Amino acid sequence: MPTYVMLSTLTDEGSKTIKHNPERIKEVNAELAALGVKIVAQYATLGQYDFVNIVEAADNLAIARVSAELGSRGTLRLMTLPAVDIDTLIAALKK
Repeated sequence: MPTYVMLSTLTDEGSKTIKHNPERIKEVNAELAALGVKIVAQYATLGQYDFVNIVEAADNLAIARVSAELGSRGTLRLMTLPAVDIDTLIAALKK
């Protein structure tokens, strides 16, 4: 399955939500799984983004659907990047 990097920044509403209910983070993870997205790794970060998630999805349309669903809630802003495995890139460059 293709890999994606999801960078997210909480809105004020999102910050309030996880302050009052930190488990909401894992609830959203379960919702992603129900939409067919596998979370490979997840990190809370300091700086421009609040969370970095490495996920796998069937294709760009599947990840776009998830991004639209999460973004429509108004609790976060997302930037989703397709990721290419280094060995795959090297093999492609040798062709």
